[in-house]
Amino acid sequence: MHHPSLFTPVQLGRHTLRNRIVLPPLTRQRSAQPGDVATELAALYYRQRAGAGFMISEGTQIEPRGQGYAWTPGIYSDQQIDGWRHVTDAVHAEGGVIFAQLWHVGRVSHTALQPGGAAPVAPSAIQAQKVKAFIQTGPGIGTLVDPSVPRELTVAEIGELVALYAQAAENALSAGFDGVEIHAANGYLVNQFISAQANNRRDEYGGSLQNRLRFLREIVDAVGKVVGPERLGVRFTPLFTSTDQDRVYIGLVEDDPHQTYIEAIRVLEAAGAAYVSIAEADWENAPDLPEDFRREVRRTFSGRIIYAGRYTAERGARLIEANLADLIAFGRPYIANPDLPERIANGWPLNAVNPANVYGGAEAGLTDYPVYAESAFNLSNEVLS
Repeated sequence: MHHPSLFTPVQLGRHTLRNRIVLPPLTRQRSAQPGDVATELAALYYRQRAGAGFMISEGTQIEPRGQGYAWTPGIYSDQQIDGWRHVTDAVHAEGGVIFAQLWHVGRVSHTALQPGGAAPVAPSAIQAQKVKAFIQTGPGIGTLVDPSVPRELTVAEIGELVALYAQAAENALSAGFDGVEIHAANGYLVNQFISAQANNRRDEYGGSLQNRLRFLREIVDAVGKVVGPERLGVRFTPLFTSTDQDRVYIGLVEDDPHQTYIEAIRVLEAAGAAYVSIAEADWENAPDLPEDFRREVRRTFSGRIIYAGRYTAERGARLIEANLADLIAFGRPYIANPDLPERIANGWPLNAVNPANVYGGAEAGLTDYPVYAESAFNLSNEVLS
């Protein structure tokens, strides 16, 4: 077996995972319209990839204001809960474990996506930069646009949002998910509260780092009471370098990212959360996270640690063997290789992802990537012909 450290079982909360390979949240923008409902096609997509030791759904917005991209699914309506039930049933039929990622984009949205054409909501009325929202311009077609200027949430509205996270967690359990992940990464709502770049409030939710972490603490507490800490994870993007204008925007860079995110991880440790997921910079030749940060994460957090960000099997295995990670998430490779664990274990070549059909559309680029046996059969036929 290639990279055996990726195939040792590991405990995550109440689940014994059969391997340490993770399907991370991957936005695919293929929900049924109207209603932003997960489809039978989504159920097939996740079922195909249920060989992962652990799976996290694509981001699913907790309320209508939480949407920043057309055709992403939600988890706030009965219809959406029913749609996700088909997905979780399909995964469980293959022996898989899947959590729902609870998502709210905050200011990374546009009035065209907001109920009544209102401004997006955020901790402060600061427009997001170097990022785009995606709006529908016609049936099945859309365009990237600059986010609209948001309006600042009141303290009462912040409390209502915490309750919406808790309700979304309850909906996720009703839909059959094994747990939930709070999306606190990539410059979205929870990240906006944490970041001094997006939060200039002067009340109990702004100013000091501990105040900026208050929203995260309240959500972790409220959601943990619904699902139990053993079924709770949180995702962060602790960027240590700025992104260039021509690079994909994946988060906010703090003046002291080490302190900011170690303190955020302390929130999870205090709550007894099952895992922290750390999404690294994923552009070509992106710098690695500092070694001292990885070691401090391990010292700070007693739960499971997941890393994601252009990992190869070899690089991921090394991190596990160094006891700096417990699980490794593979994004683009899992889009193109539904049988990724088998390919890694056997050293088989990988399909290349087609960037043209990652977002939106139907079967093409979602459920039509071949498993290795099909690839080898087609190749042998080509050779024979």
